[in-house]
This record gives sequence, C-alpha cells and structure tokens, in this order.
Amino acid sequence: MHLTVSSPIQSLADLHHVEATPLAQSVPWSSTYALIRASALAHADRSALTFLHTGLPGGKSTIWTYRSLLQGIHQTANLLHQLGVGPQDAVAVLLPGGLAYHLALWGGEAAGIVQPLNPLLSEEKLLSLLRASNAKVLIAHGSEDDSQLRAKALRLQTQLPGLKTVLLVNPDGGPLQKGDPLPAGAQDFHALRATQVDEHLVSQRVFQPTDIAAYFHTGGTTGAPKLARHSHGAQVFTAWANATMQGFQASDVTINGYPLFHVAGVLPGALCSLAVGMHVVIPTEAMFRNREVVHNYWRLVAHHRCTLMSGVPTVLAALVGVPLQGADISTLRAVRTGAAPLPPELAQRFEQAFGLHINESLGMTETAGLSTVAPPGLNAPAGCVGWPLPHARVRIVALSSDDQATTQALPAGEKGMVLYQGPNLFSGYLDAAETARSFTPDGWLITGDVGFIDTQGRLHLSGRAKDLIIRSGHNIDPKVIEDALGAHPAVALCAAVGAPDAYAGELPVAFATLKPDSHVTEAELLAFTAERVDEGPAKPKSITVLPRMPVTNVGKIYKPELRTLAAGAVVQALVDQVMGPLPLAPTQWPQVHAMGDAPVEIDARATPLAAWAPLKALLSALPVQIHCQEP
Repeated sequence: MHLTVSSPIQSLADLHHVEATPLAQSVPWSSTYALIRASALAHADRSALTFLHTGLPGGKSTIWTYRSLLQGIHQTANLLHQLGVGPQDAVAVLLPGGLAYHLALWGGEAAGIVQPLNPLLSEEKLLSLLRASNAKVLIAHGSEDDSQLRAKALRLQTQLPGLKTVLLVNPDGGPLQKGDPLPAGAQDFHALRATQVDEHLVSQRVFQPTDIAAYFHTGGTTGAPKLARHSHGAQVFTAWANATMQGFQASDVTINGYPLFHVAGVLPGALCSLAVGMHVVIPTEAMFRNREVVHNYWRLVAHHRCTLMSGVPTVLAALVGVPLQGADISTLRAVRTGAAPLPPELAQRFEQAFGLHINESLGMTETAGLSTVAPPGLNAPAGCVGWPLPHARVRIVALSSDDQATTQALPAGEKGMVLYQGPNLFSGYLDAAETARSFTPDGWLITGDVGFIDTQGRLHLSGRAKDLIIRSGHNIDPKVIEDALGAHPAVALCAAVGAPDAYAGELPVAFATLKPDSHVTEAELLAFTAERVDEGPAKPKSITVLPRMPVTNVGKIYKPELRTLAAGAVVQALVDQVMGPLPLAPTQWPQVHAMGDAPVEIDARATPLAAWAPLKALLSALPVQIHCQEP
C-alpha cells in the first residue's frame, strides 16, 4: 500500500476526522524500507531524486527514478549485510549532500542502524560519537578535496578498532579512480555496490516498528552531543503525519536544501516526500551553503516547476533579497520554515515580495523531526506552529521558579512549558540518565519550549526555557563557550547567552567577571576563547566584562538578566549606528531600557520622525519584544 493524501488539514474537525481511522490502518508500514518500497512500486518510473551538479538552472544533473532508488537501496543494504552489519549494528555516514547519501540513509536503515554525522564537527567529537554507537562501518566521502572528509574518515578508523570498514564514495557515482591507493580496511563503495543483488534484501529481514532505525546526534554543532534513537515506527509516522497534515501529492516538486545529517533534511525534508512519490531536487553537495544555489534559487524553482519550498528563517531571509529576474514561480503553493523563530518582519517582507505566506512547524530530534504543523492555507501569525500531528498531543504546564516543568496544567491562552506525546517520540538516548531527564514522570516529553495553545487548538511559541542558543537553526551549547572562556586565568565567572539578531535569530555572546587584581581586555578574552571553541558558529561575537555576575538566591548565574543585557546592547548599538552621524543632540536619541529577559523599552518621544523611521525598521527585524513610545 502506498500513501495517497487529500487536501491539507484546515481545522480541528479535519484533524479529528483523520484520527477517526485507526493508526494501524493509516500507517501500515513497519519500516522506512517498506514505506519506500511501496512508493517505488507505485511510482516506479517517476523521478524521485534529481542531483544538481551546479547551482545553474539547466546545468548538469543526475536523475534517479523511484525504481533506480529502490535498486540502489537494495544493493547498499546487501553490501552492508555482506560486511556483517546486522539490525543492531551502526553504520555511520560522513558525506556531503548527494544521491549517495540517500543510499547510505535508507540502505543503512534496511541493514542496521544509520548514524548521520555532521561534517562540521571536530574529529574529537566525531570520535566520541562513533565510540558511543560502536559503529561497524563508515560510509565516507572518497575524494581528496577541500572538505578533507576522506582524510578525516581514514584517521578516525585508525583510532577505532571496532570500525572494521570505511566505504569511500566517489561523488561522481562510479568507482574510485584507477590506481587510487586504499589503506587496509577502506573499500570502494560504488564498485562493491554494483556487485550486489538489486531486486530484494538478501537478509530477508523481518522488521518491527520498534526496531531502531537511526542514531541522530543532538546538542548542535558544539557541546557534548547526545545520541537519540529513532525507531522505524517513529520515522514512518512522521512521514505519514507530515504528508497528511500538508496535503502532499505525488505531483509535487521540492528543493531539499537542508543538510542530510540533520533530522529536518532526512525526515520532513526527504522521507515525507518519498512517501507520496514526490520529486526531490538536491541543490549540489553544499545545498543552501552554495551561494550559487541561493543566487539562482528562483530560477531553479521556475526551471524545475517546484510546488513546495522550505528553509530555515536565515535561508528565507537570504532569498527575500534575491530578485526574481523574471522567474515564473507561480507553481509554488506553499512555503515552510522551522528550526528557529520566524521574525514577523521577515514573514511580512516575504509575503509582500512574492505573495507567499510562510507557514511554520515545530520539530525536534526527539520527535523524529516534527511535533506540530501549521498547514498550507492556514493564515496564522508568526510564532504559530499549528496543530499537533494526528494521534499526537501537546499540553502546556506551569513553570517553576527555576524554569522547570510542573504538573500544573494551564488553560488556553496561558504561557508555560510545552510537553509532547505522540507515536513519533524517540526511543530515548543511548544514555539512560539523559533520557530520564527529558520526560515527566507520566511520560510526556519536556520540549524546553515556552508557549500557549489558542482557542483553535494551535500552538504558539514565545520563547525557550532551555539555555541553548539557536543560531540559524543550529543549537549551540553555551557550556562549550563557558568552558573555553573560563579557562582564562583572569576569569572568575562567565556565562554565554544568545543575543537577538535579525538574520541569525541569535548570536552567541558571553559575559565574565574577573579575579581580584586581574587585568585583561575584552578583545584578549575574545581571541583566547575563539581559539578554544573549535566550531565556527559557536565562537562568541562579543565578551563583556561585568563588575559583578547576576546570580540567583542559591548562587546560580542568572541568565535571564544576561539575556536582557545582551538584548539592550544590540538595540543600543543600532541606536548609535543610526543616530551617530545625524546632527541631533544626545537628548533627542531614543532612550533604551532593558526590562528583563530580553524585552526592551524605547522612549523616542524627543526623536525627530525622520531619524526614528530608519531605526524603527531595523528594530522591527529583531526577534525580541520591544515596547516603544514613538515620537
């Protein structure tokens, strides 16, 4: 049975209608392999994946049909089976975006447990992840190029006795170049794959929905990543629920520019599309990191006649600045974002420029990529992430004084901690203690998000209880910055928080107090910390030395006050930027006052309107609450 979907959900009544059919009837597949196989049998000759070798419309591309995709999955799974991979064994993936990634993902899940790895992680963190999973095989980039992924993979193998095989992938799709010297334990992925049966799984594996399909690391591009376990049932449910909520059709075409090591790129971005027979375009190995792709995006949409588009807010912010240049994008019917807050100003600019309303979703690695969806056609305000998935539930509970979830349920309209239950809940982390901290005693996932449910049952987000800094959809663990800064001999206390930014949502900044009789400049601290934070996105943009560190009654650093200071500094910098060159007395500058955990109050009553207008435009783009007394 393959998946067919009608129109998008538009009301709670629609949602309840879907839920009237038992889940086992709606979602009959026991595994991701079964889901893709059913889709391939129904849409054998339709285009499944198109890989763009360049970001130019009409440039070189490689197209795989659903038949050829399934054949490649069979070959990959059979190769892994031949190498001794069983249902309990991990297959790690260290690849850029591309067609081979889909073979590694779905062939890896058909044979064992796939473990996508972020290529931006340091070797030390990759090593810790591979040790935690005890990966038996690593599928890695096989070309010697600027990415250094091949060399990194081979170095990792020398440090991991349990990593028996590294399969090197020629990005051109054929065997590696003749004469390519392969060290012991390294083999040619495509050459070996071509020798395998492509019609069925040799293992004759019988899948159970509870079988673990993947390990996804969380904790962002920095920190000590945790491995979250996804079952086949959870991933299949996300694919079905997302397609059902959004009304996906086999005739749809989309560009998936999310990285394929990230849950958003793998599940909402890929498996959901494959479930209905959709055509997915992969925009080069670098995806949306390729400037040529962004520059030509609207022409690519027109060339491939895309009907759906998706991207994190920073990508959408970049695209709103790309002119159409005559591109016909009339085929687009829906735009989606997630992974980070959508600034209302960006949503408005996008709709004005292209006539397209942006709908939001909420998802986590721990919910197999999706929790709630605002479907196409729902004209909801920024911050509304829609209804829970069918057969899933969201509840709001009050927060304790230290921002922890309580057992007190809150009525509609009141803000509190967002809890989630659903068939796509993850199967826990590899670390049982981490798992226990993530759930309430009665089994609800503590999302760390703060929000409220409106009278229509839709979830609205208003902030986070967690201290994670979200920069362009990437989670940054502040502890990494704090550990690096705290290592300076002059630093007594330090803390890192997110400062509001119109483009990235948040940027990491840090605060410190110094030991008595110590002398060091903020620039020296910044350089010291940057050297010791090995992931670029987490390097702090500024470090501020404070006379005292705000603390709670029990002596803990009080980060809400630091976030307030950070927000006030950002707004003050914009005031200085706009007002500085103008012939205005300082008494005519807006007076900035931070009011507690990020909101900012501005008194601009003495400011001339001509000076206030450009400043107001900059302030409205910030993802922070601002109360204005305007001139």
